[in-house]
Amino acid sequence: MRRLILGHTTEFTLLAVMIVLCIGLSFATDRFLTISNAFDVLNVSAVNIIFAVGLLVVLISGGIDISFAVAASVVQYVTALALGALGGGNWAEGFIVAGTVGIGLGLINAALVYRLRIISIVATISTFNIFFGLLMFFTKGVSIYDLPEWLTTRVVFFEREMADGSWVELTLPVVVMILCCFATWFMISRTTIGRQLYAFGDNPEGARRFGINIGAMHYISFGWLGLMAGIAGLMQAHYAEEVVPNALYGRELDVLAATVLGGARLGGGKGSVIGCVLGVLMVSITQNGLNLMGVSPFAFKMIVGAIILIAITLSSARIDKLLPFLAKGNAKRGSSHS
Repeated sequence: MRRLILGHTTEFTLLAVMIVLCIGLSFATDRFLTISNAFDVLNVSAVNIIFAVGLLVVLISGGIDISFAVAASVVQYVTALALGALGGGNWAEGFIVAGTVGIGLGLINAALVYRLRIISIVATISTFNIFFGLLMFFTKGVSIYDLPEWLTTRVVFFEREMADGSWVELTLPVVVMILCCFATWFMISRTTIGRQLYAFGDNPEGARRFGINIGAMHYISFGWLGLMAGIAGLMQAHYAEEVVPNALYGRELDVLAATVLGGARLGGGKGSVIGCVLGVLMVSITQNGLNLMGVSPFAFKMIVGAIILIAITLSSARIDKLLPFLAKGNAKRGSSHS
């Protein structure tokens, strides 16, 4: 048990902070600690979690990308137009088109970083502005409301009416989010590519000398984020039942902050899917609780920023400093082996 906690310091600390926060919010508003509200938070968080697990792979490899939300906006528009040209399409075609366009946009970032040797944050700031500028120029900011019926029809995998008359639903975005989380976890934890991504992010020069294909690491990490951005864009269109050019604009910093909050290191070589998910949920829970309390929306960013700062500070602390009994246990084991 102690080894498990020590090996997942950030995740356990963040989970503890979330529990304390939930207890506090449950006293502040009686609507917070309900099953229907919990499902609402999960449904609303699905798109951001898909973004976050894609960004996690880039962060693990030592890069950074802030263009993914705008890329997802581009994917929404291109997919909607492509499906219209195909006569309406279906879910399979929708995922193929969205995923392909998303990967293509991700590979553009990878090429800028690897081929032109541009620092990833500079490259993605550039593509952020290029993608968004092109999108607004060609669309003139006009939204698309005439989407295929299959895309706008809510897909509910589970629903139940509660005693108080409210409904709980498990929708398609949540199921897709779970699949994306599993796929990302499997790639970074159970494949050679995942181990190489961690090694490259932790020590790029050492990875190069060890024979790891550096170009492949860039293309895989940014391509994976592009794929997740494409899927997230499609799920956003399904959830909102419309395509709005700037609907996802501004989410990149919230997702980046939540991913780092979950333990991903900006310098690379560290991060986990569970920590990533907890980070996004932490931010979503905070915003949901503040909303139920009637706090002004203008205070959201300030309060959420403070929560993130505190949580990151706690997550950075060693668990043996937070839990003295673990430190004593480690000391005893050390003396017994000496």
